[in-house]
Amino acid sequence: MAKQIKKEISKKEQEELFKILEQRFEKNQKRHKNISWSSVKIKLENQIDKLWSLHKMEDSGGEPDVVAYDKKTDEYIFMDCSPESPKNRRSLCYDREALDTRKEFKPEDNVLDMASSMGIELINEEQYRELQKIGPFDLKTSSWIETPAAIRKLGGALFGDYRYGTVFVYHNGAQSYYAARGFRGMIKV
Repeated sequence: MAKQIKKEISKKEQEELFKILEQRFEKNQKRHKNISWSSVKIKLENQIDKLWSLHKMEDSGGEPDVVAYDKKTDEYIFMDCSPESPKNRRSLCYDREALDTRKEFKPEDNVLDMASSMGIELINEEQYRELQKIGPFDLKTSSWIETPAAIRKLGGALFGDYRYGTVFVYHNGAQSYYAARGFRGMIKV
């Protein structure tokens, strides 16, 4: 049976996180033109569970920030905006199946389970390319991205990085893991 995670964040942690998020928001206006911090803050105050997820993103080195607003759903989209793949989310294989197939030198966890436990989604190729338009990100590292089922069924998984002024998307065996590869997530608030 899966362990239930208590998704609570103390008042002090909330205050500290709001301060960090606001400072990052103000410092990086080009990421979210025509969006006001006060509107984002109101949404966050009404969705403490999402604030908990943002806290997990921050704690693991993701430096979450608002990158878009979805008018259809009236939601702000936060993504990991750390210059390199989040430091405390590296050395992970892609999913549980990949982790279970490793015979030796198993990593501690896998990307999909960790993202789920944090209450965030793994970004896909299109989202990764959109993020790179406000970047660049992953100049020295790489990040696992959501992999289409057909590729995963054959044992592969996708990751991206930014080299030579270009966004590259590659493949690896899903069971592989590297010290310089983590994952980037997103959450809608």
